[in-house]
Formats: sequence, C-alpha cells, structure tokens
Amino acid sequence: MIDRQTVDRILSTADIVDVVSDFVTLKKRGANWVGLCPFHNDRNPSFYVSRAKGICKCFSCGKGGSPVNFIMEHEQLSYVEALKYLARKYHIEIQERELTDKERAEQTQREAMLMLNEWACQWFEQQLHDTDEGRDVGMAYFRERAFSDESINKFHLGYSPENRNALYRAATAKGFNRQLLFDTGLCTDDNHGGGYDRFRGRVMFPIFNVAGKVVGFGGRTLRNDPAKYVNSPESIIYNKRNELYGLSQAKRAISKENKCFIVEGYADVISMHQAGFENVIASSGTALTEEQIHVIHRFTENVTELFDGDAAGIHAALRGVDMLLREGLNIKVLPLPEEDDPDSFARSHSASEIAEYIQANETDFIRFKANVLLKDCQGDPIKQSQAITDVVGSIANIPSPITRSVYAKECSTLFGVDERMLLHEIQKRINANRTEEAKRKQRERERARLQAEGVIQPQADEPEATAATPAPTVITKKAEDEAGNEVIKQERELIRLIVKYAMCFFCDTAYEDGSSRPTTVVEYVNAELQLDDMRFSDPLCQKIFDIAINLAPTFYQDWEQYEQQIEQERKNFITEQCRAAVNPDMGSEEIKRVEDKITAKANAQAQAAKNEFRQDYLVKQLVSSPDTEVRNFAFNAATSRYQLSKIHTQFATILSEFDRLETLVPGTIDRWKSAIVQEKINALQQKINECQTAGGDDKNEELLAYMTELSIQIEIQRKLSKLIGERIINPRATKA
Repeated sequence: MIDRQTVDRILSTADIVDVVSDFVTLKKRGANWVGLCPFHNDRNPSFYVSRAKGICKCFSCGKGGSPVNFIMEHEQLSYVEALKYLARKYHIEIQERELTDKERAEQTQREAMLMLNEWACQWFEQQLHDTDEGRDVGMAYFRERAFSDESINKFHLGYSPENRNALYRAATAKGFNRQLLFDTGLCTDDNHGGGYDRFRGRVMFPIFNVAGKVVGFGGRTLRNDPAKYVNSPESIIYNKRNELYGLSQAKRAISKENKCFIVEGYADVISMHQAGFENVIASSGTALTEEQIHVIHRFTENVTELFDGDAAGIHAALRGVDMLLREGLNIKVLPLPEEDDPDSFARSHSASEIAEYIQANETDFIRFKANVLLKDCQGDPIKQSQAITDVVGSIANIPSPITRSVYAKECSTLFGVDERMLLHEIQKRINANRTEEAKRKQRERERARLQAEGVIQPQADEPEATAATPAPTVITKKAEDEAGNEVIKQERELIRLIVKYAMCFFCDTAYEDGSSRPTTVVEYVNAELQLDDMRFSDPLCQKIFDIAINLAPTFYQDWEQYEQQIEQERKNFITEQCRAAVNPDMGSEEIKRVEDKITAKANAQAQAAKNEFRQDYLVKQLVSSPDTEVRNFAFNAATSRYQLSKIHTQFATILSEFDRLETLVPGTIDRWKSAIVQEKINALQQKINECQTAGGDDKNEELLAYMTELSIQIEIQRKLSKLIGERIINPRATKA
C-alpha cells in the first residue's frame, strides 16, 4: 500500500506531456500537443495532450485521462501499479508495507506474469555473467558476434543453461507459481508435477514492449538443432503481432531522427545500435503486421527497410509494404551487398561508411519496386502488364492524392504508359479497396451485433476487442432508465459544471456583520442544496460533490499562495517590459501610454492565469482519483474537441460557458428541482388513478390528500417553469 503523501508527490511530479511522449511523438499545436492515438489505428493525429489540465484525450476513440490513467490504459496496469511505474520514471522512492496473503492473491495474472518475466530476464543475465557454463558457451557466442559489454547490458542478453529444469527449480524456489511458468512459456509441464525449461542451452534475447516491460523471450540454439530460434508462445502479455524487437531501446532515437530502420533479426538490431544507428528495430523474422505498423507510426512517418541484396532479400522487402503505404508512411528501401546482411554489414563497416552507403543507396520504395519488376519483364508484354498492375496496386494504397499523382507521373515515364490511363487504373483500384473495406466493416458490425444478442458466440481463437475493432456496446435496462431519467440528467449536468468550475468565484456573499467575500461555484451550490435539503440521487454525483466540498479549504490555501506568485510575476513583467520599452527621448505622455499598455497586458495575463488555475484545480484532483468512475466522469467533463474559431468573435462577442456561469448554474439547479417535482407529480397522478380505479368510501380521504398535494406540486412546477423561462444571460465583464 502506498501512503497518501507519496501518491500526492507522484501525481504532482508526473508531467502528462513527458509521460505520453514515451509512447507517442507529440507536436505542439497552440496551447496543446497532438499526436497519433496509441489506443486505435489512428492515421490522422487525433490524440490531444493538455499540460495545463494535466490530461490527454483521443477525440476519435475517446480514450485518455491523467498520467496515471494513461499508463493504466496503455500498459493494462492497476491504479497502484501505474503509480509505481510513474514513481520509477521520476525516481520517487516508495515505502510499501508487505502485502497480505489476500492482497497477493488478488494481484492480476498479467502483473504476476510481468514480474516473473522480469525475474527470468535477470536470472538469464546472471547465468551468462556469473556461471562457468554461461561464460564458456553463451558469452563466447556473443563475443564471436562482436557484441560489446555495453550492447550485452543494453539489450539484457542472457543464457539458459543446458540443465533441463534449472530455471524451473530456481523460479519455484523463489516462490513463483508453477502455472505462471507454463502460462508465460518459460517452462512446459512434465506431467509429473514438475516442469522442463523451454529455452535450455540457448542464448537469450529478452523482448521488451514499448514501455520497457519484458513480455517474452527469443532463444537461439548453439547446437545442431532444427529449431534455430524458439520464441515465447502467445499469452495475455505477449502477442508477437504487436511487438517489435528493440523498440524500447530505439523509440527516443526514432522520434529524434524522425526515421526508423527496419531489419529482420535480433543480431541485426544489436549490431546496428552498436555501430551508432540506434533508430533500428526488427520484425523478428516475420512480415510486418498492421499492429506493428501502427506502433511505428506513433513515432515517425519515415521508414527504411534494410534487407539482403540477394533475390530472397529483395522479395522479402516487397512483402507487407502495401500495409505501410496504407498507413501513410513514407517507405524507402536499402538493399545491402549480396554477401551481407545488416548484422555483418554493420560489423564490417564504420559508422561513417554506413552513413555514406545509406545516403547513396537508399531508394524510394515505389521507384525501387518499379525498377525491380521492369528487370523481370523486358520484352514480355504479359509480364510488363502484370508489373504495371502490381505497381498501380501499391500506389492506390497511398492516402495522399498528391503523392499518388506524383508517383503516377514517374511510373508513366518508367513504363512508357499514358499517365491518364495510370491515374484511371489507380482510381479504379482505390474504389475497389473502399468497397472491400466497407464490406469487411459491415461483416464485423453484423458479427458484433449477433454476439451482443447472444445469437453466436465468439470463436475460440478470436482476439479480444481492441480500439480498432471495438466490442459492441450492450445497453442494459438500467442504462436505458438512467438515460431517460431527467433527474439524473440534470444532476450530471450540474456536476459537470462543478467539475469544470467548482473553484471559480461565482458571486459575493453578504454576512450579518456587513462584510462580504467571494463565493465559489461549489460553495454556492452547497448553500442552495442545504436550503432545500437536497441530495444527489446519483451516487457518483454525490461522491464527486463531496470531494469538491471537502477540497475547498485546501483550495483557499493554495489559491493564496498562487495569487501571491502571480502578483509578483505581474509586477516583474511590468518592470522588465517598461525598462525595455521606455527611453529618455520619450515625452511624459508617451511614457504613460506605453506603461498603461504594458500594465493592461500584464493584468490580462495575470487574470487569465488565475482563471485557468481555478478552472483546473478540481479537475487535476479528480482525473488522478483511484476511483475509476470519478476519473472517467471528470475526464469527459473536462475535455472538448471543439473551440470557437476566431472568425466567430471577429465581429461579435460570443460568450463562453465560463462567462455564463451565473445563469447556467442557477438554471441547472432549477431544472433539477423541476425534474424532481415532475417525478412527484407523475407519482401522485399514478396514485390518484389507482384510488379512482379502486373506488370505495375508504379511498376518498386518501384521494383528497393526493389531489391536495398534487395541486401544491403543480403550483411549484409552474413557478419553477416561469423562473426557468424568464432567466436571461447577464454576463459580468470579468470574474475576480
């Protein structure tokens, strides 16, 4: 369990832009940052990050949140584990008590598997460095490949001894559950209560996910084994379609260089890194998948494939590139000399020689593909036609119309074919692709609908729903009731306003001694509710309201300090700007005009900063709450994709929601009261109908009571309706 003081320190230290940048390449856009969403197959940047609010959100799939929420969602961690992740990132020490047996049992399988893999990675490293077998066999192999100590440590290379159950015995002695050893694929069941090591007698290459967690292993045999490489099996933490070897070590270099080199194997990556090219990753011997391409696209749009210069290498380079093109990536290829692969090429050349070779031989993929196909079809019209069709198919996958047009023009020259004909064929292929994609999505929607209705069951090997293929939303009776409940609707609207503006000063409250002080939105709402003895019927609304009320005293302390800070910054700004703008040659009136202008600017900046502090104060607390419902509500309330364009305010003043608080808040409270009264009226009318249906003298007195109460509620409703209808906007120019 993490103490509250440490949690607060983690939350206050974690910077949302810094945290998200570990996984997404962000670009500044106005006051925010924007990048490709890591939660779905995003082609156009729709993932926005606000440092001021401390939150991020994708306006396409809707996911995001605070730094803690982002890590929880992205890494599939619990709230506590996400806090630990951020603590490690910012070097914050956590003092924890020992978990109880019950708490240990409640740890998720995913967390336990990640912990086991982390331990196994360290155990393999220890076997490599500290045992005679590891040094004589494993280290000798790495030295033969010319891997330096720095590279061995950087990629956490290790060795699994020949003993058939060395890892199994060490892990079980450490207290790890034997079933976890089988679930991660580190061991296999011997059917006699024990287990065999999957990777025995192999050098080990740990596979890290983008967050630096060990999700799997690759083991290379040093014997005459038909299975040269053995990888971890698929599990809840390892899906080979999603992972790229070396990405954890390469992601910062990829973002910095805005370019990614793709090679085939583990050794290729390590040798290229060792040669000074750290923006290199591997597809681990398989064709690139859509999931891997999506991950790459989050860090760069520029990809170069390195491959062997022989025929097999060339054909390998042609596989899967259409998927890269569909994602809008800029693809280049780099054929190596026939006798080399990226590993041997990197080991036999200096960094400057490699850089020169890349500069001289890196070729645009479409141009490369056209030239390769042309070589194979000289003098054969049928083959030439097939080659043109193949290239047209690739060009049709490029999202940008301008880029397609440029390639069509170039291929027209290369193939000697009319450019208009090529453009026509490209458009036909685009239309066919769109039709096929629409059919595929329709099939997915129909299948999701049938699953939701229970008509069919998911297939055993069907992957879990992801952001790219969302699971169907099942609307329960409870959700339908809540959606149609006007009381709940108005309560949530009021809480939304509180989440966004709770600590904004709303009005002045006068006291019996003649004094007055500014009152915040949440204090005003609290006073109104106490006056009419009202409480929220929605438990979530009441929970958020209680948090806001209890936070008010802390807000005033922080507000006092912040106000002093802003005032000092305002004075410093005026002094510095006046010193720079005023000179001895100016007259007194001109000096005054300059000083007044600077002072007005400083005042406006200070007021904007104060407004921002008050508006973001509660939101920053709520979006980092351990309560998932509270976090999600606050996150959705605080984020909006759309803002008024400046053109709308060029000739007229458009009032913001903040400017209209003094009508919005009371109006929402009145509508809430009206909804409550309407519920009472509906209930009374139902009871009156029941009494009239039942008949009898014994019901007359009860009927009279109901009708009297009904007339009272109708009168209240009439007054509320009049009040709501007559409420007009009366904006104040500023809010103190």
